[in-house]
Amino acid sequence: QVQLLESGPGLVKPSQTLSLTCTISGASITATYYAWGWIRQPPGKGLEWMGLINYDGNTYYSPSLKSRTSISWDTSKNHFSLQLSSVTPEDTAVYYCARSDPARVPEYDYWGQGTQVTVSS
Repeated sequence: QVQLLESGPGLVKPSQTLSLTCTISGASITATYYAWGWIRQPPGKGLEWMGLINYDGNTYYSPSLKSRTSISWDTSKNHFSLQLSSVTPEDTAVYYCARSDPARVPEYDYWGQGTQVTVSS
């Protein structure tokens, strides 16, 4: 059973960098063809895809967030991380990590429970 668990601060001040980690169990982060993504949902809005890291370490980002987003991994710990810089209150959202299987529709088949991040001074 694949499980993902997000962790990180629930409160971030404006202009600071938001940092979250997603720890994977039941699967290897380097398993061929899978990718690992970050998706967020602001209050009252729909899901927004932020970016992902592939099984080979390549990263892809949403064009609207690319300048502020960085996704990295630690294969020895089987986890991947999100950094979002220069946050504003508009970055307040529930942040999810999820696994992408490109052979499936929808492609994201396993999700973390989500973690609330509030940007406020």
